[in-house]
Amino acid sequence: MDEVTTTPLAIPFTQQFAADLPELALPWQAAETPDPQLLLLNDALAAELDLDPEALRGLDGVGLLAGTTVPPSASPVAQAYSGHQFGGYSPRLGDGRALLIGELTDRDGQLRDLHLKGSGPTPFSRGGDGFAAVGPMLREHVISEAMHALGIPTTRALGVVATGRPVRRETVLPGAVLARVASSHLRVGTFQYAASTGDLELVRRLADHAIERHHPEAASSEHPYRALLDAVAAAQAELVARWMLVGFVHGVMNTDNMTISGETIDYGPCAFMETYDPATVYSSIDTGGRYAYGNQPLVAQWNLARFAETLLPLLDDDSDRAVSMAEESLGVFRTTYSDTYAAGLAAKLGLPADDAAHALGEELLTLLHASHVDWTTGFRALGAAARGDAEPLRGLFLDLPGIDDWLSRWRALDPDPALLDRTNPVYVPRNHLVEEALDAATAGDLDPVQRLLEVVLHPFDERPGLERYATPAPQDFGRYITYCGT
Repeated sequence: MDEVTTTPLAIPFTQQFAADLPELALPWQAAETPDPQLLLLNDALAAELDLDPEALRGLDGVGLLAGTTVPPSASPVAQAYSGHQFGGYSPRLGDGRALLIGELTDRDGQLRDLHLKGSGPTPFSRGGDGFAAVGPMLREHVISEAMHALGIPTTRALGVVATGRPVRRETVLPGAVLARVASSHLRVGTFQYAASTGDLELVRRLADHAIERHHPEAASSEHPYRALLDAVAAAQAELVARWMLVGFVHGVMNTDNMTISGETIDYGPCAFMETYDPATVYSSIDTGGRYAYGNQPLVAQWNLARFAETLLPLLDDDSDRAVSMAEESLGVFRTTYSDTYAAGLAAKLGLPADDAAHALGEELLTLLHASHVDWTTGFRALGAAARGDAEPLRGLFLDLPGIDDWLSRWRALDPDPALLDRTNPVYVPRNHLVEEALDAATAGDLDPVQRLLEVVLHPFDERPGLERYATPAPQDFGRYITYCGT
């Protein structure tokens, strides 16, 4: 199939980001696609965006998802941002293989970005080829949609298009573009880039844009920029707490991968933890464990401190008062994280949040760790235990006296089985099944990916015949390692 060049779809994109912040928006075009083929389309998300799924399956729609057919209302841009990557500051990152097509208003009246990943090189590519392979783009589609089904704020996947272009990594792989939807792509790194220019008015306009887009209540505050910092700290605290509660390991929590909206972004070296261990790391490049599962709250707070630094001149003319305000806002993160995590852990035990639930939760984590219990399986088995059948849970532990003592004290608090079942998923994207599905898709067979999606889109509903999707990886799967896909 030749590059799609037919009449573009009549889609009413806006260009609010580019119009408000032209210094951070570089007009650019996607690379040609030799043979575009639609691999996955998210019909439900298309409907939320008031887009016709059947039109998106046509030539124009596939061209839009690949970036080669641009509606008249759209003006694609590569976004500029900086970032701390594994603690080291990179002053100029930006969209090295991505483009913001524009913003759409969804059926709830909310503005949403349509953003392409793997659409070709830009001036921010830093020597990279700007492309992406089928496997990593399908990974982001599957895991981001699984996160959405779990109720965790996240960017969403509208679709994946195979480009027909080979991509060279360790081997030659088929290329693809992911069409990603987000409430915006504003990042901590966006503010770092703006602050690095020394243009305080640019930082102010960026902050005003972020307030209007994500935290409009801050505009009426006595101190709007302090309110913005508080709102972002609270949103990120709630997000990371939810990651921790489902055993999600992001893997690359650089400041350019922390959104101002509080949505999860960038599903590169990520995974769902199986055996519970706070030191769990899946990323091939995180050799020091900076982004280990148990470090995620601390890293998020560190990232927010970098965000606060960019806002200091807006907080107060007196630098000491500005720093004091920023430190108080970081306290918002700590308090919100602790409260959200405590309430979530209590719900995972089927209990109201109180001191007794907190103590039992911490004790259970110690038992899970000591017996190398699978996170998802262990918590899901509590539902049966609350109904009187503790054997599935007991069978997971080496320390039977320990878990029996814990069970007797937990049952005395009358845990709610229904709450347990709607809080603890049966199905998450198991690492061995993700790799199995992506390997098949890379070889041309999409059935395993589609089946995995069908399962994880309903994570709390146990269904007969899907036992393998609820089972941890076999012993011979070995240590799981993920890669960034660039």
